[in-house]
Amino acid sequence: MRHPYPIREIARQAGLSEATVDRVLNDRGGVRESTVREVRQAIKDLDRQRTQVRIGGRTFMIDIVMQTPERFSTAVREALEAELPALHPAVMRSRFHFRETGRAADLAATLDKIAKRGSQGVILKAPDLPEVTAAVGRLIAAGIPVVTLVTDLPGTARRAYVGIDNRAAGATAAYLVGQWLGDRPGNVLATISRGFFRGEEEREMGFRSAMRNHQPHRTLVEVTDSDGLDATQYDLVLEALERDPSVNAVYSMGGGNASTVAAFDALGRECAVFIAHDLDHDNTRLLREQRISAVLHHDLRQDMRHACQTIMRAHKALPDDGPSLPSPIQVVTPYNVPPKRAVSVGS
Repeated sequence: MRHPYPIREIARQAGLSEATVDRVLNDRGGVRESTVREVRQAIKDLDRQRTQVRIGGRTFMIDIVMQTPERFSTAVREALEAELPALHPAVMRSRFHFRETGRAADLAATLDKIAKRGSQGVILKAPDLPEVTAAVGRLIAAGIPVVTLVTDLPGTARRAYVGIDNRAAGATAAYLVGQWLGDRPGNVLATISRGFFRGEEEREMGFRSAMRNHQPHRTLVEVTDSDGLDATQYDLVLEALERDPSVNAVYSMGGGNASTVAAFDALGRECAVFIAHDLDHDNTRLLREQRISAVLHHDLRQDMRHACQTIMRAHKALPDDGPSLPSPIQVVTPYNVPPKRAVSVGS
């Protein structure tokens, strides 16, 4: 496995011992295939990040832990690595722990492994479940600051939440649906990836409250437990549409929007209004094709910079600047999509 890095640097990036990395690099055997993959991934991460590494300044090793569809975890990785130069003279090194779905106990085990191994900070997107919040408590007890990203864990002593005001985002979606539907009859499909994510729960609360106050005649038809994945979203949406022929609008809080559009197409049904979150690749394409009406967008690069600076403040490397404010929400339509090179997504 060719590389230009000292073994101790690869070991630190992978979170493994130097002896284990040495066995992998020299093909001595006795190592699990998963460990070999971890070493290879560490070298790839170092390759991407080495242009940001400079002699001097302070180095922070942080862990990014996320349960989210691959399209969003990829956007987070890209946003973080794009922001690294702006953090100089400090150097941020990052390890990534991504999964699309799974048991809360497994996610807690990942956090416990980080607590045991050590880290200078964790950026976390996770469901608000007892096993997870308990593991966050153990991280904090170990002196590791935690920043929640796009969905909060308010029952923990996390250092900060970084992201939008999700309740306000839901109310904004309700306003847009009402404005575009006007006096036209019809019910609204509300799609959620999982009810355990606080961010989506708050979006749903804001949306439902605003709809109840301003459009009480419309019924909300809920679809959940898809994990925001197209593979599971399609059948759930198809069933909901067949159950309620009057659904002609969508508020998507958790993704899987290509499958939602496909389900409408399969039944020959019109979707008059479609409000989504995140300028990921799927939503940008659907927006340009005018298959969705608007995307509620925020600057993920700015969020990642804020999260990293929060961790630096926890270590007294930056002065405290007081409570953080929610990220601004932008309403993006097919007519104001940012240029491709400037697009960054948020969930």
